[in-house]
Amino acid sequence: MGYTDQRFDVNLSILFTELPLLERPAAAAAAGFTAVELWWPWIETPTPAQEELDALKKALEDAGTQLVGLNFYAGQLPGPDRGAVSVPGAESERFNANINVAADFAASVGCKALNALYGNRVEGVEPAVQDELALKNLVTAARAADRVGAILLIETLNKPESPLYPLVSAPAGIEVVDKVNEATGLGNAKFLLDLYHLAMNDEDLSEVIEKYAAKTGHVQIADKPGRGAPGTGELPLEELLDQLKKAGYEGYVGLEYKAADAAASFAWLPAEARAAK
Repeated sequence: MGYTDQRFDVNLSILFTELPLLERPAAAAAAGFTAVELWWPWIETPTPAQEELDALKKALEDAGTQLVGLNFYAGQLPGPDRGAVSVPGAESERFNANINVAADFAASVGCKALNALYGNRVEGVEPAVQDELALKNLVTAARAADRVGAILLIETLNKPESPLYPLVSAPAGIEVVDKVNEATGLGNAKFLLDLYHLAMNDEDLSEVIEKYAAKTGHVQIADKPGRGAPGTGELPLEELLDQLKKAGYEGYVGLEYKAADAAASFAWLPAEARAAK
């Protein structure tokens, strides 16, 4: 057990960001990793030109890296936005325009997990109206994910850093997962269990794992405080990942932490344990 027994992937939207997008897969590979994940890379558009999609596909393939997680269009992220699913008007339209683009791209590179960030509460809009819109959009996204053999991920964030985001507890995230699965009958909506966000919400991490490991489709980690690499904070990440594994979780663990020097930040993980098993 321990870190060497996990399947890690590198989030290329938070690590290696000093490099252009198309150079990041090779940087992750040079550090020994074979699996990567991404937030939606084109924050300005839900529908990038086919040449841009092809270039990213080629960069992933040339580096020998497997994309294992991709966010749908989520607005300005990083930035003020936290997704588009529940945001009425233009953002919801952009999300819908992105659904098949993201799903088809995922299919083209063998990515089996698509993450749909819920979106912030909007002043002057009833929460119930936003939630109804979110469910409708998530059902469409779940069907598109299913079409390409992928799961739909629902992520909870943390209240201190995302005060307008309504899903800031594991039960809140699970409730949405269950509603989407009930509406589609597909069962492919899963929980994105982010240990950093849950810790920032002061949730009992062991209890969350015990309760929800079976509904978890992807895991992300960073240490707390500071959102740095494992070992820079106070979280017993190694023990928590062991607990997840014992609870039956066999998926990837995304490294979604901040580091001034990404390559140097992987010292906690032996080089021979970085390639995804």
